[in-house]
Amino acid sequence: MTGKVRRIVLLTLGWEELPKSISVYGAPPEERMREPVPGVLLQTDGGWVLLDTGFNTALIRDPALYRRFYPSVEYRPVLPGPGEPIEERLAEIGVDIDDIHTVAVSHLHHDHAGGLKLFAGKVPVHAQRRELEYGLSNHPEPEHNAIARIDFDDPNIDWRLADGDAEIAPGVTAVPTYGHTPGHQSFVVELDESVGGDGFVFAFDAADLTENIENELAIGGFIGVAPEETIEPIRKLKKLANDKGYPLIPGHDPHVWPETTRHFHERFG
Repeated sequence: MTGKVRRIVLLTLGWEELPKSISVYGAPPEERMREPVPGVLLQTDGGWVLLDTGFNTALIRDPALYRRFYPSVEYRPVLPGPGEPIEERLAEIGVDIDDIHTVAVSHLHHDHAGGLKLFAGKVPVHAQRRELEYGLSNHPEPEHNAIARIDFDDPNIDWRLADGDAEIAPGVTAVPTYGHTPGHQSFVVELDESVGGDGFVFAFDAADLTENIENELAIGGFIGVAPEETIEPIRKLKKLANDKGYPLIPGHDPHVWPETTRHFHERFG
């Protein structure tokens, strides 16, 4: 019997300074937030699984590329250190990047898919088929929605594409939550009996903040749907989490993310 997930480590791969209205539809335009950029590292019997990869650092550090890919003064990406955030965070916990055997992306926005360059030609990368098809189609329309194909249009990436629910690894299941992007997916993580046997649902950008979940507030970023249609994936995740008895963790909450990071550190070491 293959075990499930034995350890969860939350990685803060940077921050983004932005209007709250990007996370909560209709929030006052002057209200701004500094939100963490999430990565989730999961230890399984087969090795480590990484959910989401943060920014493409080259596009932020090179002044010409920065002007090209981040033209808006409204949105500001912030890197946590001088190197690659994934490598820096892994070094802090004593994990080698070569110990990661599977990567999955919730979606292809630049704060989630930018680190794929570190894994091209090395490990399988899981996504929803419709997400990649959208990202590679109808150029430059996806880029107007913060999906830059420079992050993921690489023939060396070993894509594993799903059409709906998909098991990424034992105890790790992708769940479609379309709306924020055409192929956004969230993840259910189930822990091995040896570490408690419970689990967690990671919303990623189906719900940025706790208030999106608790008050069922539409998210501010969406592609091809009306804002109110983004509430349905939130309800889907709430029901899934409730049925399993698992906490539902929002994707970019500046209070929940550090608290949960500490909780997992205390629980799993």
